Amino acid sequence: MKPQFKTLDQFIIEKQADFPNAKGELSRLLRDIGIAAKIVNREINRAGLAGVLGETDYINIQGECQQRLDVYANEQFITALKKGRECCAVVSEENDEPVIFDSPEPGKGSYIVAIDPLDGSSNIDVNVGVGTIFSIYRRVGNAAIKPYDLLQDGNRQVAAGYVIYGSSTMLVYTTGNGVNGFTLDPFLGEFCLSHLDMMIPDQGKIYSVNEGNYNRFPESVKQYIRYCQEEDQPTGRPYSSRYIGSLVADFHRNLIKGGIFIYPPMIGAPNGKLRLVYECNPMAMIIEQAGGEASDGQTRILDLEVRGLHQRSALFIGSKAMVKKAMEMIELYSEVYQS
Repeated sequence: MKPQFKTLDQFIIEKQADFPNAKGELSRLLRDIGIAAKIVNREINRAGLAGVLGETDYINIQGECQQRLDVYANEQFITALKKGRECCAVVSEENDEPVIFDSPEPGKGSYIVAIDPLDGSSNIDVNVGVGTIFSIYRRVGNAAIKPYDLLQDGNRQVAAGYVIYGSSTMLVYTTGNGVNGFTLDPFLGEFCLSHLDMMIPDQGKIYSVNEGNYNRFPESVKQYIRYCQEEDQPTGRPYSSRYIGSLVADFHRNLIKGGIFIYPPMIGAPNGKLRLVYECNPMAMIIEQAGGEASDGQTRILDLEVRGLHQRSALFIGSKAMVKKAMEMIELYSEVYQS
């Protein structure tokens, strides 16, 4: 059934009734994120003409060379969130420390946003889909921001979402009441409801993993990849291997078509490589709301203790049956996995 025509703003306002104790702050915050996403989308679409492709001279806390568009996207989201006054702090992949906003008005600044401003940015100069991942938490107290405000576990998220900038630009988000997607209409300049109540198929036929690192994977992950590649008509195998190298793009495809995305622990990255706070946690909230699962290989992602802003984690995320099968392999080869 084709969803009724609604803009993102209209939909957010209607859904505000899901939060009887809220006063519209979360709705305004989500709209601020949508506005910043439009600005970033415009710059991405003209990146080759605007001279903003390429690297800067700065190495971020992840040990990665910042792209110019990383910096631009980061600035746009922080500016939008600061102007909106509903956010008191931003944790970003591009900032070593949290960005704290002064909140002089009583009742303002109730939320903390964790964000990866431009996931997959190293691929942008070859026109590969990139995205923004965001996560929203309610601050614990009304005093000055404390570490416990910033280091909340994934179960404490009040909203999470992502924007994918590709052949069409989409914003997908959840506030804990299902997942909905909005496509940017370039003529209207508005995100319009296009994917109502998104659900991932319980069983997919796509596995997404960087097989270039195969020799560095635990034996359990190697066994699961072999399982995916085996021919078996009753289970529809072999599965198709699809890996873009942008978490948002791979996740979005699998959410719609069914599949599993894997970034395992491996030699050189024993704790995994993705960031728990602003990559794994928001994607885990979305996938669970869409009927899927997310694990680090041993523990549900949303149950993991957050000990640092840039903490890394392994990630197995996607269709429920596929994640469960991967977990069976890990349990079967647990001794090798833990070594």
